[in-house]
Amino acid sequence: MKKLFTVLLLLAFVVLVNAQDTYFPGVTISDDVLQKMRSDFEQTPQNVALINAVTNNDIKNLALDRENEGKVNHYFSNTVETKAITNQNKSGRCWLYTGLNTLRPLVNEKYELDEFEFSQTYNFFWDQLEKANLFYEAVMATASQPMDDREVEWLFKNPIGDGGQWTTFSDNVQKYGLVPASAMPDTYQSKNTRTMSQLLNRKLREDGIKLRGVAMTMANEKIKKNAKIEYLSEVYRILVLSLGEPPQSFTWQFENKDGKPSEPKTYTPKEFYNEVVGVDLNEFVMLMNDPTKEYYKLYEVKYDRNLFEGNNWKFINLPIEDVKKFAKSSILGNEAMYFSCDVGKQLNVETGTLDLNNYDYDALMGVKFGMDKKQRIESYESGSTHGMALVGVNVLADGSVDKWLLENSWGADKGHNGFLTMTDDWFTEYMFRLVVNKKYLDSKTLKVLDGEAIQLPPWDPVFAMEE
Repeated sequence: MKKLFTVLLLLAFVVLVNAQDTYFPGVTISDDVLQKMRSDFEQTPQNVALINAVTNNDIKNLALDRENEGKVNHYFSNTVETKAITNQNKSGRCWLYTGLNTLRPLVNEKYELDEFEFSQTYNFFWDQLEKANLFYEAVMATASQPMDDREVEWLFKNPIGDGGQWTTFSDNVQKYGLVPASAMPDTYQSKNTRTMSQLLNRKLREDGIKLRGVAMTMANEKIKKNAKIEYLSEVYRILVLSLGEPPQSFTWQFENKDGKPSEPKTYTPKEFYNEVVGVDLNEFVMLMNDPTKEYYKLYEVKYDRNLFEGNNWKFINLPIEDVKKFAKSSILGNEAMYFSCDVGKQLNVETGTLDLNNYDYDALMGVKFGMDKKQRIESYESGSTHGMALVGVNVLADGSVDKWLLENSWGADKGHNGFLTMTDDWFTEYMFRLVVNKKYLDSKTLKVLDGEAIQLPPWDPVFAMEE
């Protein structure tokens, strides 16, 4: 029996080797191969014209489908009223702007305001400090693992960033509250985060190496804790110098739409959140459409949070039609939603449209780009890159939907007066995350929340932070 098993193992090995030879023969770029490629291209007058055009112009402009222009308008049957487009400038804080922009309409309506904006800088400060603390805790917890361990390697490649998603927003707000923009305005560094982020990453990597050493010593827990707090204090210093120190209390006064000023009132940030906003963020659920994973399952992503004591990012994976159904219900209920997508794909920023027919790269290049959503995710070709507030839907006479409205945070001069209109087909292909109030979900979807979440690694191809 043992001899037979050995023979079968050898046969399997031979088959595997032969299969590798069959499917991976190896091809060098020889003169013959080059000649075939030259021959296939054929230097015809048409190709010469294409070379001249493509080498001297923006490819997007050349691929713009003129026949599609004007076919998507910006009229909607149902919208959540929004006011004053925000601008994240040169920062990756779209997730923070998006979260706050879903809450702004509630404040505008409640206090009859023509203009209101939360301070993004306030919550960004705490996000960065909390992410630094999470990194320090993670490198100490993994100190016994080698530096080339995949988890340790991921930590040191991604110590801190200015991107995020709904959970980083929700946990941050619930712990630290909110303040109006007047209480902690933007600074140059909050609007231009690159250099500050580079310095923070450098500091965290240096401290991380030291803390790995501290964690492996025989020192008691108090000494280890104090070492971490010392490094965290230096991060706090960098943040205060760059963003200012967050207010512990402030006075807010506003003017309503009739020009009548309110009585000034002093708040702490948590008091302001509880009184002025008064929304329980625990009542919101993140939905995702990821065809690489099983639907109607609950997932969570390790380390995808900013609070050490907070929650990993959890989501219910659903078919796209379910996601659209709940999104439509929320807008009809006059509630904006946190929405994220692969915004760069087929975006015409001049017309403010996200449409699969905006650009025809196949026709321009004479090659086929044919991956489906699942293949794009698996090959790292597509993933969530940007968050916006979903604020509108166009419902046709038969009840179907042909387009959706997004409130962006790139300023009023980008897109269509600061908004983007996306077709329903584009929604299918490039939407990734949507946060919806539980009251709009059906019982089948809510039941998924009762199950245990499947934990995914932070390097999964679809889990980049929105910027």
